[in-house]
Amino acid sequence: MPVKIVMVCLGNICRSPLAEGILASKLPKDKFLVDSAGTGSWHVGKNPDSRSIATAKKHGLNISNQKGKHFNATFFEEFDYIYVMDGSNYDDVTSLAKTEAHKEKVKLILEELFPGDNVDVPDPYYGLQNGFDMVYEMLDEATDLLAKKLIEKHS
Repeated sequence: MPVKIVMVCLGNICRSPLAEGILASKLPKDKFLVDSAGTGSWHVGKNPDSRSIATAKKHGLNISNQKGKHFNATFFEEFDYIYVMDGSNYDDVTSLAKTEAHKEKVKLILEELFPGDNVDVPDPYYGLQNGFDMVYEMLDEATDLLAKKLIEKHS
């Protein structure tokens, strides 16, 4: 049974699809399953934002087949790790947690880079393409550390 990780942002079209694609590319597929979801339901069933797809493609990743999902309380049972992009996502996700163990699964992704600083991955949706590139770089760095930790822990 693979270790299951879900990346969560607001709409599941910008940051979390990138995070899913980047982390999945760094983990052995036979041992890990990476997914993503949004705290809002506006984009359920839709592909990632074209700018996220383009940014991933520049780095050799294809995220164009991902489909938006809405985060709900069942995810706490389904996933071993829940990584959120910002403090607002953290609050939305932890508000659905029924137990302390569920709440403990939820972490800010940039805690990997900046432990204890509560740094958010900025939402690039209303900005330009360079915002997506910046988000990619942040997530790439954070997932380097995260992948290393996960592989060490689960190998």
